[in-house]
Amino acid sequence: MSGRKVKLVYISDYTCPWCYIGYKELQNAIKQTPQLGFNYEIDVRPFTLASSEKQCSGIDKEEAMVKKFGRERWENCKNVVIQKGQEVGIEFAMAGPLSQTMLAHRLMAKAQIVAGTEGQLKLLQAIFSAYHEQEMDIGSEDVLAELAEEQGILSRDETLAFLQSDELLVKVDDQIKEARAKGVQGVPFTIIDGRWAVSGGQPAPVFVQIFNKLAAACGCAGQTHDAPTPKAVHDCSKTCNDGMCQDADGPTCS
Repeated sequence: MSGRKVKLVYISDYTCPWCYIGYKELQNAIKQTPQLGFNYEIDVRPFTLASSEKQCSGIDKEEAMVKKFGRERWENCKNVVIQKGQEVGIEFAMAGPLSQTMLAHRLMAKAQIVAGTEGQLKLLQAIFSAYHEQEMDIGSEDVLAELAEEQGILSRDETLAFLQSDELLVKVDDQIKEARAKGVQGVPFTIIDGRWAVSGGQPAPVFVQIFNKLAAACGCAGQTHDAPTPKAVHDCSKTCNDGMCQDADGPTCS
C-alpha cells in the first residue's frame, strides 16, 4: 500500500495479556481506516516486566499470581482479561508457566533483521498466541525455535544457535533502558508518528481518532473532520506494570 508512512512504535512484553489485546486493537484500527491512505509501519520494541525479568521459566503462572496478589484479586483480573480477549478474538488460557522473555525479545529483533517487518509481526502473533492461548513456555529455546521455524524466520538449528549466543543482547537491553528512561513504566505503550503516546491496551476507536487527527493535520484524503482532538492516553486498568495486569480496582499508576 502506498501513501504517507506512519510509524507505530509498539512497546510490549509478551507475558502481558493487555499487550496482546492492545496489539489486536491496533490492528483493528488499521483495518478500519483504509480511506486515510496511510502506510502503517509497526516497529516492535521490547520491555521487561518484573515477572519476566526475575522469575525462572517454568513456574506455574496461576500459582505465582495467587501467591503474590491473592485469589480474589487474581480471579477478578483474570475474568476481565478473558472477557476482553473474547471481544477481539483471543481465547485466553490463563494457566501454564510463567516465562522469562529476554530470549523472545532477542529473537524478535533478529526477525526484523532477517525477515523485515512482515516477518516480525508474524512472529509476534505466534509468540503471543503460544503463551496466552496455548500455555507454552516462551522462555524455552526449543519452543522459540519451533515458532521461528513455523513462521519461516529461521530454521530450528539457526534459531538455537542464535539464542545460545549473545547476539543482539546489548541492542535489546539498550532499547529497554531507553523506554524506561523516557518514562515507560507499564505496557503496552504505543507511540504514533512520534506525536502521540498511548498507554494501555486501548480500544480500536482510540487509535482511529488519532489516525483521523493525523490525517487532518497532513491534509490526507478520507479523514473524519469531526473526530475529537486526541491527547496522550493513560489508563492503568489496561496496563501491565510490575507483572500485574491491573483491573479497575487495582493500584493507581505511579
